[in-house]
Amino acid sequence: MRITWVQPEDLLPHELAASRDEGRDVTALAQRWTAAGGDLAPPVSGASPTPATPRLRALAVELLDAADALPAVDAADEPDDVAGLRASWPATWTLPTEVSYDRLHGGWLGRAVGCLLGKPVEKIPRQGIREILTATGRWPLRDWFTAQGLPAEVAARWPWNRRSAPTSLAENIDGMPEDDDLNYPLLALRVLETHGRDFTSADVAQAWLDWLPGGRVFTAERVAYRNLLLGFAPPESARRHNPFREWIGAQIRTDVYGWVNPGRPDLAAELAVRDAAVSHVRGGVHGAAWAAALAAAAPVATDVDQVLDAAEAVLPPRSRFAATVREARALGTGADDWEQVVDELYARHGHLHWVHVRNNAALVAAALAYGQGDLERSICAVVSGGWDTDSNGATVGAVSGALTGAARLPARWVGPLRNRLASSIAGFDGIGFDELAERTRALAGAGS
Repeated sequence: MRITWVQPEDLLPHELAASRDEGRDVTALAQRWTAAGGDLAPPVSGASPTPATPRLRALAVELLDAADALPAVDAADEPDDVAGLRASWPATWTLPTEVSYDRLHGGWLGRAVGCLLGKPVEKIPRQGIREILTATGRWPLRDWFTAQGLPAEVAARWPWNRRSAPTSLAENIDGMPEDDDLNYPLLALRVLETHGRDFTSADVAQAWLDWLPGGRVFTAERVAYRNLLLGFAPPESARRHNPFREWIGAQIRTDVYGWVNPGRPDLAAELAVRDAAVSHVRGGVHGAAWAAALAAAAPVATDVDQVLDAAEAVLPPRSRFAATVREARALGTGADDWEQVVDELYARHGHLHWVHVRNNAALVAAALAYGQGDLERSICAVVSGGWDTDSNGATVGAVSGALTGAARLPARWVGPLRNRLASSIAGFDGIGFDELAERTRALAGAGS
């Protein structure tokens, strides 16, 4: 058995890549690793094929410690604390702050629909997604994925996500199956209902340990979970031996913080930063704040440009993340050829891991601009673009669903959900999206 995302020999190649991306010189560390027989290629799915020898594993731990001890790069343009972020925020916000049940219900439903659409092809690269759809007569993507009519050789070349396909293909959908992209919003709802808006990063960490099974967390969250069990409290839980600190994990956790702060992206971002600090830094935190701000604007805005404007306003203006989403939004706005947009995104960000935050946020921003609030157009665009398909589908679906409202969402997309969500978080398994919307609206009203 190989436990993914935590073995030192698997973490180190990712750490070398992460440090280089941050501008730190890890040449000497990489040379020591390769001289000892270590592989510099990061494992795509979190674990190398065979365990390292005890000697090589010990060296990996030593080099991870050394990487953690390297001098920090200048982060003046990329603050990830509330005070640093707030310095560039507008003095006032102009969005409405009254939110309807229907718009919040649409956000929950849209998040589930987009996630479910992307589930079976998670980890399948873009070219594989297109080949599957072409072989089943569904390219360009405009419906659920199906195994019916899929040639055996295509299925063998691009195997479905084994955990997801049994419950997320068109012929099998019967309610919303469990997914971490829904588990985290549920947990955020519980944190808010338990601790109120003054919750701390420590409260979030304790909620993970109390309510979130360790086997349901991945990448940065799995490392942080391990660090918490080892006694490292936030923010150290995000920093020790964590090469995934600027990946997508925190970005998928924060929609509820926006939904309970309608029209106030700043308040949503503050809550998101506290949550993200358990497992992420810099770009990872910026992704969390951006997603929360999207969610704060979507249920009260009149169009997607208002939503994207509000979300960009909470970002450090000279950060890499802000530049990434601004550029991607420009590519998607008014585009006639979505594939050409995605080609350009891959040219700019294809060197990043498929679960990194910047490439995925770029795809989300471009798809939102391209889809202009239409649920089907938006989620189909982002999922067909590849990378983290279910997470990106969830974020794009949440925004377009909240912009549209539940009553106007297409029945052929929301009907298969059957108003039922599976979850491994106690107290939420089988819950209806209508109840989730009611509870979210109650929290939104409590903060007004």
